Amino acid sequence: MNNLNKYVQVAGSSQGITSSDKVVQDILNTFTDLRHYSREIENELRSTENQSVKVYIKESENISSLHAQITACDTILERMEDMLLNFQNDLGSISNEIVTLQRKSISMSQELNNRQAIRGQLSQFIDDISVPETLIIAIMDLPVTDEEFLVQLQTLSHKLGFIKEQSFRDTKSCQDVKDVLGKLQIKAMSKIRVYLLEQISRFRKPMTNYQIPQNALLKHKLHYEFLLLNERNTAEEVCNEYVDTMGKIYYSYFKSYEGRIMKLLYEESTTKDDLMGIEDTATRNLFSNKSLKQKATVFTIGNRGDVLAQQLEAPIIVPHAETKNKYSYEAIFRSIQYALVDNACREYLFVSEYFMVQSHAALNLFNKIMGKTLTLLQKNIEAYMATCFDSIAIFLCFHLVLRYKIMCHKRCVPALDDYWDNLEKILLSRFEYIMKLNINSIRDCDVSKFNLEKGPHYIARRYAEFSAALVSISENFPNELISQLLSQLQEEVEMFIFRMAGVFTERKDQLIFLINNYDMILSIIMERTRDNCKEAETFKSRLAAKSGEYAEQILFPHFGELIQYVKECEHYFEHSKLNELKALEIKSVDIVLNFSENWKKSLEDLNREVLLSFPNLVTGASLLQLALTQLVQYYHRFHKLLPPNIRSQLVNIHHIMVEMKKYKTSF
Repeated sequence: MNNLNKYVQVAGSSQGITSSDKVVQDILNTFTDLRHYSREIENELRSTENQSVKVYIKESENISSLHAQITACDTILERMEDMLLNFQNDLGSISNEIVTLQRKSISMSQELNNRQAIRGQLSQFIDDISVPETLIIAIMDLPVTDEEFLVQLQTLSHKLGFIKEQSFRDTKSCQDVKDVLGKLQIKAMSKIRVYLLEQISRFRKPMTNYQIPQNALLKHKLHYEFLLLNERNTAEEVCNEYVDTMGKIYYSYFKSYEGRIMKLLYEESTTKDDLMGIEDTATRNLFSNKSLKQKATVFTIGNRGDVLAQQLEAPIIVPHAETKNKYSYEAIFRSIQYALVDNACREYLFVSEYFMVQSHAALNLFNKIMGKTLTLLQKNIEAYMATCFDSIAIFLCFHLVLRYKIMCHKRCVPALDDYWDNLEKILLSRFEYIMKLNINSIRDCDVSKFNLEKGPHYIARRYAEFSAALVSISENFPNELISQLLSQLQEEVEMFIFRMAGVFTERKDQLIFLINNYDMILSIIMERTRDNCKEAETFKSRLAAKSGEYAEQILFPHFGELIQYVKECEHYFEHSKLNELKALEIKSVDIVLNFSENWKKSLEDLNREVLLSFPNLVTGASLLQLALTQLVQYYHRFHKLLPPNIRSQLVNIHHIMVEMKKYKTSF
C-alpha cells in the first residue's frame, strides 16, 4: 500500500514529472489501475526476496568460507603491520647507529691526523736534535775541503741553530746534546780558521796569481758562512787578515807597476812653450838630437784617439816586455786605470759574495782593501798634472775616466765612483788651466812679427786640428766647461785671423787670407766631426760671407764699369730719376764696346788669379764659379737696362756661357 500511495502521489502530480522516468511515464500513459499495479510490484518483490534467500542459503557455506578467508587475511595484514612497524623501529635504530659510527669515524680521523702531525714534528725534532755518528766522524777526521765535510758542516750549522732556538723554549732534551754539538763546533771552527788563514797567506807569495786562491775560497765559501753564523770574532779575524793582506798586495803591485811603466813615457814632453799662439817649433825640432817619435803631438790627435776605441780594453802594457817602446801619457794612464778597473771590479764582487755584504757594508770593506792604493794613484796623477802641458793627453785621460766609469757600472761595481769623480776634477782643472794659457797666447800674439802670407796660418791650423779632435771625442760625452773653453778659443782664433788680415793693405788680399783660413779650418772640422756641429756651422757662414765679397772684389777690376753702371741705373730706376737714366745711355755704348773687346781675356785673368791665390784647388774652383755666376747675373741685368739699339751690339749670353764652361774643373 505504501508503494501504491507512492504511485498515486506520482500520478497526482503528473504535471510535474519529467520525461526522464520512462517506467512511470509508461504506467501513466496506459491508464492502469495503480492498486493493481502495486500488488504486482509487491508480488515481484516478494518473489525476488524468496529467491534471494534461497540463493543465500545455497551459498551459505561459500559465504562462511569467504568470511573465514577475510578474517584470516585480516590477521595476516595485522601481523604484517606489526612486522612493518618493527622494521621501521629497526631502521630508526640503525640510522642512529650510523650517525654514531660517523661521529666516531670523524673523531678517529682527527685523532689519526693529530698523531701523524705529532709524529712528523716529533720525528723532525729528533732528526734535528740527534747527533749521528757520520756527523762526528766527518767533523773530527775529514779535511775541510772534503765534500762530505762540507755537507756535514752544513748539517752541524743547522743543528747548532736549532739547539739555540730550542734553548729559548727551555726544551729539556737540548741539554743531552748541547755539549757534544759545542765540542763539534769548536773543532770545526778550529779547522776552518787554520785553513782560511793558510789560504790567505798564499796571497803573500811572490808572483802568485791571487785569483786562484780567491776562486778556492769562493768554492768553499760555506766555511766563512759557518764562522759568521757561529763565531763572529773568528769570522772578523779572518776578514781582517784578508783585508790587511790584500790591501798590502794591491798597494805594492800598483806602486811598482806605475813606477816601472812611467819610465816608458816619451823622453821629450810637452812644455809651457808649446802653446797655440807661440811661434812654430818645427824648425827647432830639425836641429834637435831627439827623434820626433820620442814626443807626442801637441795639437793634432793622430792615432792617439785609439786609446778610446780599440785600445780601451786592450791588454795592459807590460813594462819589462816593452823597454824599447815609448808611449804618450794617455796610453800609460789607460794601462794603469784599466788594470785598476779589472782588479777593483773583481775584488768588489769577490768581497760582496764571499763575505756576504752589500751596499754600504761592501763599499766600506772595499775601501779598507783598496783605499790606500786609490789614494796613491790619485796623488801620483795630481803630481804629474801639476807639470803637464799636454792638453790632448789630459783630454783623452778625462774621457778614459768617463768610459771606465761606465764600464764599472755595467759590471755593477759602484765602488770606484768617488775615485773617478776626483780624477775628473783634477783633469778638468788642469785642462782648463792649459786651455786658458792657449787662449791668452793667441790673445797676446803680435801679428806684426809674422810674414805676410795669404795662405792658411799655422795658428789657425793648430786650432782646427785641436778643436776637431776635442769636438769629435766629446760628441757622445758633452761637457759644459769644455764647450765654454772651446767657444772662447774659437773667439780668440777668429779675432786673431781678423787682426792678421788687417795687416794686408788691400781688401782683396784680406779676403784671400780670411777665405784660406776659414776654408782650411772648415775642411779639417768637417772631415773629423759631424757636419752640423756648432763650429762647422759658424765657419760655414763666415766662409760663405767672405766668398761672396771676394767674388765681387775680383770682378770689379775687369768688369767694374759694367757693374757700376748696373748699380747706378737700378738706383735711379728705383727712385724714378729718368733724366739721370737718360744721361747714362751714352756711357753704356763705351761699356758695351769695352766688354766685347776684353771679356775673354778678363776670364783668363780671373781664372789665373783665383787659382794662384788659393792652395786648395777645390776652393779656388768654387770661388771662380761663384764669381762667374755673379758676372752672368750682372750681365743679365745690364742687358735689360740697355736701349734696344745698343742691346743688339752685346755679345750673345750663350756664347759667354760656352766660354765659361772651359773654366769648370772636374775636382
